[in-house]
Amino acid sequence: MYSHSPNAYDVIIAGAGPVGLFLACELRLANISVLVLEQNESPSAALKQLPFGMRGLSVPTVEVLYRRGLLKEITPVQFDKGNIPINTAVNEQQGRPGGHFAGIQFFQEKIDTSKWTYRLPNPASAGMAVEMQHFESVLTARALSLGVIIKRGFCIESFKQSEDDVIVHASGEVFSARWLIGCDGGRSIVRKKGGFEFIGTNAEFTGYTIQAELVDPDILVSGRHYTPTGMFTYKKPDFITMVDFDGGTSHRTQQLSQEHVQTVLQKVTETNVKIKKLNIVSTWTDRAYQAASYRNGRVLLAGDAAHIHSPLGGQGLNLGLGDAMNLGWKLASIIRGKTPDDLLNSYFTERHPVGAQILDWSRAQVALMRSEPASRALEKIIRSLIGTSDGATYFAEQAWGVSLRYDLGDQHPLVGRSAPDFELTYGTTLGERLSGGKAVLLDFNGLTLLQTAVKPWNNRVSYIASKAKDQLGLSAVFVRPDGFVAWVSDSGEPDSELLVQILKQWFGPSDREEI
Repeated sequence: MYSHSPNAYDVIIAGAGPVGLFLACELRLANISVLVLEQNESPSAALKQLPFGMRGLSVPTVEVLYRRGLLKEITPVQFDKGNIPINTAVNEQQGRPGGHFAGIQFFQEKIDTSKWTYRLPNPASAGMAVEMQHFESVLTARALSLGVIIKRGFCIESFKQSEDDVIVHASGEVFSARWLIGCDGGRSIVRKKGGFEFIGTNAEFTGYTIQAELVDPDILVSGRHYTPTGMFTYKKPDFITMVDFDGGTSHRTQQLSQEHVQTVLQKVTETNVKIKKLNIVSTWTDRAYQAASYRNGRVLLAGDAAHIHSPLGGQGLNLGLGDAMNLGWKLASIIRGKTPDDLLNSYFTERHPVGAQILDWSRAQVALMRSEPASRALEKIIRSLIGTSDGATYFAEQAWGVSLRYDLGDQHPLVGRSAPDFELTYGTTLGERLSGGKAVLLDFNGLTLLQTAVKPWNNRVSYIASKAKDQLGLSAVFVRPDGFVAWVSDSGEPDSELLVQILKQWFGPSDREEI
């Protein structure tokens, strides 16, 4: 605990969205005191409810929820036969769409999952869709149960950091913490006031998500359509998404009147469709920006505060939750006083490239959506490639997130990847053993050498000696608290000295050493 003062905490998080709430939970697993400040009074909002509030969760995100015991509390969105049932396992979806790239579908039967050598079947083997409001309610309940303090209606006005702490002024009150983390969205106050450079590309279009009663719903054809002025997707009877290549000029600057929306709808669809009643409308753009650094002294960024891009492909929430999972255990280790704070350099070096790749993924989809001849020609090529097994497999790897790998300086193909969910002989799995937020050393041969090596860190690392149903040719695996593999032994005598070096890198001196 940072201080006995009622307004002093180890960490203050700005934003009670999914990223801020999940990060708060991660820190509380290590008994770090956390205050979450949220400017909105109520967690409920129409745009968080279906159909506007639907969010796709990638495989790494579902793995995160599974490994922290949250997956069973998440209710997936149920789809009818006209939608992509992305909440069921791959082997149950033969002949069904597996996702899309700029609206170009790839299909389950084309995906060659045998190429994913180090993945084992588990409850998190496929993505799913959730309602944002339900998802946030689950995370809020978990955060409160762990002792997170959440204050709503508190907008950060200013903050000042020193070598030891950050003083935060919010809605007339003063709080202090050792660290401040901005999880307060694309228009982050923490980022703007924290001196972070934000670099990227400006918008080419304004995107619209609309729920409206149409005078004649049959004028529009269901499905996704390209037109000379943009693209639209229609789901009968009243749900429409569309993009208008106007340079983003209508996003948050143009009044979203029924007349304006109808004018844009007629322009993009090239029809005389008329709106009888506009129920809900929101706009978005393809503006793609990323913070040049995720840390400035004692101030950190995660989620949309660190990177913004279009919602094409539904990667934003997943990217932010990945940030939270990566940052939480590292910051907790530093606050515990064992690890130098330069460990946070690895948060940036691991997560910034992932964010940059997602921004490029978004930009590439925009390039295919333009109406110009070059884009239409490129679309034909991509459509042809995505129809092949290799193409569908590649796009699935990217869209589902199974290609994610951190560069941890080891050439073994499993190091840096999400750990396989080994099914242990005594009836549990690796994923279940990660629920407490500790790292795991899984020793299939029960070697005294490895047990001795890890023992000095036993309050932060669980040692498990057990055989597994499928050991993938390995004899031992060290898994970080975020579920990523940092060390393996696949034959001969394990390199315990290297393992100890890695333990010191991630957790600092052992519990028996001087700090």
